[in-house]
Amino acid sequence: MSIYEEIEIEDMTYDEAEMVYTYPCPCGDKFRITLEELWDGEDIATCPSCTLRIEVIYEEEDLPELPPESDEEEEEELTKLLQDLAVKA
Repeated sequence: MSIYEEIEIEDMTYDEAEMVYTYPCPCGDKFRITLEELWDGEDIATCPSCTLRIEVIYEEEDLPELPPESDEEEEEELTKLLQDLAVKA
């Protein structure tokens, strides 16, 4: 896996509504990495239109907090897990 460039997170644009960081790609699109991916330790932002990738340099303590998962999301995850188990049984 080759990295096109290393980018400081401060140089990226953060969209609070989508909880995603973006950075312009030379192809004309944008590299993207979600806040959740960053909190999970991922540091590679990809471009959806080409094969380039960038490494995002950041400190976890500088990231915005993830919003708590809603009860509805947890219920959906539990329902899916139970359905998967029922299919395997």
